[in-house]
Amino acid sequence: MQLDVKFDLDFSLCCGQVFRWKKVGDWWYGVVGENVFKIRQCGCELEFDGIDEKVVKQYFGLNDDLEQIQRCISKDDYIKQALRRFEGLRIVRQVPWECLISFICATYKSIAAIELMLKKISIKFGEKKVFDGLDFYIFPTVEKLALASENGLRECGLGYRAKYVQATAKKIWDKKIDLEFLKSLPYLDTRKKLVEFPGVGLKVADCVSLFSLEKMEAFPVDVWVKRIVLKHYTDQLPEEFVKKLSSHDSLTNGEYEKVNAFGRSYFGAYAGYAQEYLFHHERTQR
Repeated sequence: MQLDVKFDLDFSLCCGQVFRWKKVGDWWYGVVGENVFKIRQCGCELEFDGIDEKVVKQYFGLNDDLEQIQRCISKDDYIKQALRRFEGLRIVRQVPWECLISFICATYKSIAAIELMLKKISIKFGEKKVFDGLDFYIFPTVEKLALASENGLRECGLGYRAKYVQATAKKIWDKKIDLEFLKSLPYLDTRKKLVEFPGVGLKVADCVSLFSLEKMEAFPVDVWVKRIVLKHYTDQLPEEFVKKLSSHDSLTNGEYEKVNAFGRSYFGAYAGYAQEYLFHHERTQR
């Protein structure tokens, strides 16, 4: 498939928004929904197998007007630096159910640890598929995790997160909740619905909103984003709030809301894109 838009496959899959992709040689292998496929980029061309072009465009956000997005969020020298360094990074469109469970598991964990947890969950509770002679596992269905025991989930390395994963799955299964429906709601209404699930706080809700529910204005705040704000954007915030934010490592809900509101106000409708570029830029500084 010939690319007529800016896109960088490696940047998009290595920036902390997805956890179940692996690179073998030049090829990236992934499981999206019930599809196992491989994809690689050679300059302005994408080669893939196991999936059709329509799904590739939808999943990798190739229909996003990245040039317009960059114009909207290019507010200062630091974000411009990040945009230049990771040109072509796009927000992917994950399956909402898998994204929700992934970010419940992600709380206070490194990317490597998250990947391992999700791999173990998929092997234990998912369906096995063989592709290119390699074993892959479809992410478990809502029913599978709703019926799983907390101990069974703990065996996958989830620790205290096991009870939240099990309870969230059970709530979705019992109440027949359609997560796709949340795409039709305004961003703040979507986030309000998400925080009703066990184990879902504001940051998890924002990640799920951005990475699977098409809420491009969502602005997830974690320790990296807090660090970015304190290093580069204190002139945009009240002095007293900056002092308070600097005085401790964690974030209260009130502090989260203020930083989140700053990000959405400052960067606008595509604040989520700004967040991802800034996050990846800061996290990979040497």
